[in-house]
Amino acid sequence: MSVLSRLLPRRPGAALVVEPMRRRHVAGVMEIEQVSYPKPWTASVFQTELGMAARGERVYLVARDGGQVVGYAGMMLAVDEAHVTNIAVVPTARQGGLGTRLLAELAWAAIQRGCTGLTLEVRVSNHAAQALYAAFGFEAAGIRQRYYENTEDAIVMWRHGILDDDFRALLRRLSPEAGR
Repeated sequence: MSVLSRLLPRRPGAALVVEPMRRRHVAGVMEIEQVSYPKPWTASVFQTELGMAARGERVYLVARDGGQVVGYAGMMLAVDEAHVTNIAVVPTARQGGLGTRLLAELAWAAIQRGCTGLTLEVRVSNHAAQALYAAFGFEAAGIRQRYYENTEDAIVMWRHGILDDDFRALLRRLSPEAGR
């Protein structure tokens, strides 16, 4: 970083990069994981998931602001459907649009792979995440009782028709910077 760039005011998100998660990102992902979930995944779970990503069975992304991992997202692929496994953002960046960007990036990746639908589970208590998913057109399809830590229910949500032009237009409106 130059002396001049350190003196100039920095626009939030100006250096934001969304890219495929690599093993080198796992330490930063774990920091977010620890503060985001009551029962966080381990580093070895992420390493295993990255192995499956290398075989085309998963997609994992990180968002970096400068050198710092500030968010991540993942999904598993099965035939013509994609299942969002996780989206998490550092607490200081929540409600700033990063979750929207990560979900849009996952959706574009699912579209590129020919998936026709997206699904996920969300805690019944996580109203912010539910609102995010509703903005993408996800609809509740059921409840998984005691899904989280064997105590909290999950709402199963689906978004069908992701190959349709109207969904692509929605993605462009929600996150114009997301890759296509």
